[in-house]
Amino acid sequence: MSRFEKTPGWLDFHPNPSKPKLVLPQGAVDAHCHVFGPGDMFPYAPERKYTPCDAGKDKLFALRDLLGFERNVIVQATCHGADNRALVDALETAGSKARGVATVKADVTQEELQRLHDAGVRGVRFNFVKRLVDTAPVDTLRTIADKIAPLGWHIVIYFEAADLAEYYDFFTSLPTTVVVDHMGRPDVSQPAHGGEFELFVKLMRENPNFWSKLSCPERLSNTGPKALNGEQQAYTDVVPFARRLMQEFPDRVLFGTDWPHPNLKDHMPDDGLLVDWLAQVAVTPEERRKILVDNPMRLYWPEEA
Repeated sequence: MSRFEKTPGWLDFHPNPSKPKLVLPQGAVDAHCHVFGPGDMFPYAPERKYTPCDAGKDKLFALRDLLGFERNVIVQATCHGADNRALVDALETAGSKARGVATVKADVTQEELQRLHDAGVRGVRFNFVKRLVDTAPVDTLRTIADKIAPLGWHIVIYFEAADLAEYYDFFTSLPTTVVVDHMGRPDVSQPAHGGEFELFVKLMRENPNFWSKLSCPERLSNTGPKALNGEQQAYTDVVPFARRLMQEFPDRVLFGTDWPHPNLKDHMPDDGLLVDWLAQVAVTPEERRKILVDNPMRLYWPEEA
């Protein structure tokens, strides 16, 4: 029995995901996923805003193989704070089959950054979602950005669409490649052409160092249908947003499952059907190769790309 008690109402990851109907190209990368603990081995951070179910590396790697991916990009979860031990352990176990995105503090040493780099870390994450984390001051984040830039790392940013205007100038001042989680969390009840989403498209268009993950339709969808019970046309209300980015920025998009899907409130998707959702967004073999192989390899494994 874990000494950590899950947040009340927490939804555990799908216990029996299906095998996708979509056959992934050779070398496909799940470019956004997490490991949680297990808490008895890698304790959750005291300052966390939620306590998840345990979801360790063995389950992640089994899912990787089931879904047809060959590699993972494991992103440090906020429940672990800046303690990257679970992440590093997963990376060291996976070897060349995984890369990582860490969370660090402004006082991180170059020695620690080098240790993370040697383990497979290639970026840091800045979280601006206020319900998940207390966002660090901009000056603190700028210090971190300056420290990691010489390593060739990139910065992953997570924010809500309504907050983009507030942080726009800071984001565009960052000295590295910048990867945006989940399309900047658009309000999909608004149009994909025009309205609020235009500011995000402007950010991508005018800043060629910006990339976007076309991920987490299960978080963004209002009308579904949900990726459950064999549904092959899931989350159709999210498709126009992801499809637009796929078409306009085909060399700067990534896809990830977001397993084990932290903090979902409504439902827990079948990961196999989430992979099948991508067929609505990347509609040709060439597009699927770009988003699943060419782009993530160029960013995370440039020595092999």
